[in-house]
This record gives sequence, C-alpha cells and structure tokens, in this order.
Amino acid sequence: MSAAPRSDKPAGRFRRMLDRLSSSQEDLESEELREDADTAGCTRICDCHDRQIVTVTGTLRTVTLRPRAGVPALEAELFDGSAALDVVWLGRRSIVGIEPGRKLIASGRISMSRGRRVLFNPKYELRPLGRE
Repeated sequence: MSAAPRSDKPAGRFRRMLDRLSSSQEDLESEELREDADTAGCTRICDCHDRQIVTVTGTLRTVTLRPRAGVPALEAELFDGSAALDVVWLGRRSIVGIEPGRKLIASGRISMSRGRRVLFNPKYELRPLGRE
C-alpha cells in the first residue's frame, strides 16, 4: 500500500515538467502573473465586474497617449494572466515609471467601456523591476 503513493509522486512531477516544457513562453508568463496576483492578494482581472472596487496587479503591455473628449489621457493595458484591463489617467501626457513591461498594483472602481474593463485615475504602486 505504501508503494502506490511513491509511484504517483514521480509521475505527477514528471507530468508537470513535461507540461512546462511543452508550454509556450506566453503561457508560462501568464501562469506566473496569475500566481503573482494570488500571492499579492489582488483580484484577478477576469473576476472583476462593472462598478466593483478592486485592487489588481499585473504587467503593462502597452502605454499610449490617447485624447478623450479633447483632454489628454495616458492609457495603458494591464495584463495579469487571466484578462486585460485598460488603466486611464485623465489629464496626463506621461507619468514617470509607467512604461511597457512594468509591473504595478492599481486600485479603483472598474467601469465598462465598449465591452472592456477600464480603471480611471487609479491609485497605483509601481513594483520593482528586478527580482531580488
């Protein structure tokens, strides 16, 4: 009876190792981002609903300057491995540290715009660039 659990353990490790080797780089990064969101105690973006106050974390994929109603607006796409969210700072042309590839934690009220989740003027915290 004690031999059965021992034989299951290596098969489980072996299966996980094969899954990691056969996964694409994008899948591995998405899995890592989902784990980061869980360990930070943040809500996954895919679980966010309209008008909900949330704290989310992820990596900025794109950062663009896009005017809204004649007012400058810095817009960034935040991705946490489960879904994407638009983060918009109204009246800003640029913010130091807000650049593609940067990790951040953002808090605010989710709204829906054209079927996408948007977080306007969030409180945010930039995450360190390197892993120590």
